[in-house]
Amino acid sequence: MDYTHLAYEVMEIMKVFKKRNMHKQFHESMHGEIYTLYYVYQHEGNVIPSDISNKTGVSTARVAATLNSLEKKGMVIRKIDPSDRRRILVEMTPAGKKEIEEHIKKITDSTINMLSYLGEDDAKEYVRIMKRLADRNPEDCI
Repeated sequence: MDYTHLAYEVMEIMKVFKKRNMHKQFHESMHGEIYTLYYVYQHEGNVIPSDISNKTGVSTARVAATLNSLEKKGMVIRKIDPSDRRRILVEMTPAGKKEIEEHIKKITDSTINMLSYLGEDDAKEYVRIMKRLADRNPEDCI
C-alpha cells in the first residue's frame, strides 16, 4: 500500500490541531516548571537536581533556573542531604503538591472529555494505537 495520501491527511489534521491549540495543554505539562514539579511529586521528594536533568534531557543550568523559580513561588524547597552534605535534595511543599494535583486533575478531565467524545469503542482503539506508536523504536521513525 502507498501511504503517501494518508501521510498528507495526517499532516493536515495535525495542522488543525495546532491551529486550535488542542495539544497545547498536554504539551505544556511535559515541559518546564510543571514537568519538574510532577517529577518531584512522583518521587515524593528527596530528588536530586541531576536526576531531573537526566530524566528530562534538560541542562543542569536550566533545571537550576526552574528550581529557583519554583522555590520563589513556594512550591519546592532545596536542602542539604543529611547523609551526604555534597548533595542537594529537592522537596515539594504543600503549595507545590496542591498545584500539581490541580494540574493533574485538569489534564485528566480534559482527556476524559476527549475520550468520551470518541465513545467507548473509538476511545479504546485510540488508546491501543497510541500505545502501539509509543512502543515503536524511535530509530524506525526516521
